Amino acid sequence: MITAIREVRRAKGLTLEEVGKRCKPPTTAQTIGRLETGTRTVSVGWLNRIADALGVAAADLVKLPDRADLAVAAVLGHDGAHAPRHAQTVTPPQPAPELVAVKVDSGIGDYRSGDEIWCERLSPEAFGQAMNRDILVPRPAGRFLFGRLIGREEGKLHILPLGSGARQQVVADPPWLARAVKLVRGL
Repeated sequence: MITAIREVRRAKGLTLEEVGKRCKPPTTAQTIGRLETGTRTVSVGWLNRIADALGVAAADLVKLPDRADLAVAAVLGHDGAHAPRHAQTVTPPQPAPELVAVKVDSGIGDYRSGDEIWCERLSPEAFGQAMNRDILVPRPAGRFLFGRLIGREEGKLHILPLGSGARQQVVADPPWLARAVKLVRGL
């Protein structure tokens, strides 16, 4: 856990020794220094003790990585929507080097117009991880094929395109494929 203990302590004009004495029960300046630098693990108990000693909320002492988590306001189940029993967050999709996206222009299969399908690129040796999943496969001349991977044999992929009445297509030795891993849908 990355903390801001040192920054808050310095902003309040306190020494390590003063913070140690203010803790309940008191502790040493050396312990506070180790907690500040991360040479000693900061437990929730220590975080609360130091926050009380500094006169701040424990949350003010925690640095989160640069990401925008969303607070969970409700949990939906068979009995309806209700408040979560404890604070929860979800992490929105974040781009990564191996991800590519497919934007849905008009509804087809399970996808609606405006959907974004996030796909993880796989190399040929990992194609087996995409069996029975929707995939994007590059084709010659800047074209692509999107559908369900239903079979694989001797370097050939058997793909069932989306939509009713579509016929199976066989693609030989593509350099990569991208397996659908996340659906982003606006309401």
